[in-house]
Amino acid sequence: MPKISAPTVPEHRARQRAALIRAAVDILAEQGTTAVTPAAVTARAGLSRPSFYQYFPSSAALLAAVVEDAFTTADTAMAHALDTASDPRARIDAFVRAELQLAAQGLHRPAAALMRADLPAECRDRVHELHHLHYTPLITAIADLSPADPHLTAQLIGGLLQAAMTAVDQGTEPDHVATRTLALIHQGLGN
Repeated sequence: MPKISAPTVPEHRARQRAALIRAAVDILAEQGTTAVTPAAVTARAGLSRPSFYQYFPSSAALLAAVVEDAFTTADTAMAHALDTASDPRARIDAFVRAELQLAAQGLHRPAAALMRADLPAECRDRVHELHHLHYTPLITAIADLSPADPHLTAQLIGGLLQAAMTAVDQGTEPDHVATRTLALIHQGLGN
């Protein structure tokens, strides 16, 4: 029987699966989707190649798990950040600050890499669907402020957020970036 590295077999399996997902995220961000192979992922995770197939039937299935895992983590953090924000402006502020903190933690890396990647249509569609769902609280807050076109406004703010996340990626302090980004957003929304 193989050695397990956790108190229970289910915990061991969860750790192994998480290690494969982390390895895939690193490879994806560094080299793109074509480099996410069972051999590369298991080597990066420090596992035997056959163990890959105990968790995922294919590289595509692993990429799907990366997508779901990244958005689940980000959405949970975002929901927590929005818990105490009651009015639309506070929800926009909380969303922007949380999004930049997620960027500082590197949690947007998998989604960003997958959105740039040449993926199968169903995987690309799922990434776009999850991305839209992630941005729904921002769209709702903007709509509550009654701008003329909340979806377009959210799309434009999303572009500003992408630039802000790039600044964070390049080492600018997240709170400083958030303060400047929010000043621009509030000026643009006229509030």
